[in-house]
Amino acid sequence: MSTKSSVFVLIGPPGSGKGSVSGLCIKEFGWKQLSTGNLCRKHIAQQTEIGKQIDFVLKSGKLVSDDIIVNMVNQWLAEQLDLGETVILDGYPRNVAQAEALQRFLGQKAYKSAPFHVIEFAIPDSVVVDRLCRRAICENRDCQTVYSLIEGSRLRPKKEMVCDECSSSLDVRPDDTPQAVKERLKVYHEHAQALLSFYRERGLKVLEVDASKPLNDVFDSFKKKAGVQDL
Repeated sequence: MSTKSSVFVLIGPPGSGKGSVSGLCIKEFGWKQLSTGNLCRKHIAQQTEIGKQIDFVLKSGKLVSDDIIVNMVNQWLAEQLDLGETVILDGYPRNVAQAEALQRFLGQKAYKSAPFHVIEFAIPDSVVVDRLCRRAICENRDCQTVYSLIEGSRLRPKKEMVCDECSSSLDVRPDDTPQAVKERLKVYHEHAQALLSFYRERGLKVLEVDASKPLNDVFDSFKKKAGVQDL
């Protein structure tokens, strides 16, 4: 494994810009981003052993267990880190059990040399509510690019309600309403506080960026805090 590999865990609510910053890192630095949803769909489509397990669970109307998700992610991480890639984990780990599994994986001899960073995207709930109630998402499942309908935003689509990336139509989530977003934020804060406490109690430094600022400023802050220039 190349020593240039690094692992970034991004913690922040929906609408905090984690996905947008991840996209900029992919374009500017060639990093790899983990999407557990896309990875699940890939395994199901390829009918791998993990994919068959996930498909069975989903068709049974149940939630995919931490064990299955952890095994899937560890397999993906091993492939990326063995290639010397820097990876961004956005939305993983989702809970302390997954965080513990991630630390055990990275504690293996082959991956101990990979720098590990936890970045918190700090943002007031009021800003999140405003952003999510004015966002649109590409309806193409293979794209899913997120846009802002806020006037003057860097994330506003060039053509009204049309994806810049694949020209598919954009859609507004029916649950992107103030009340629904506030309920999602309650759930997020419960999990986020547990994760942040987990890392801090183990002596890991949590770097914070002000995610309420415009995307360019958030990205600049991310690069500075993360020491990207040294990677």
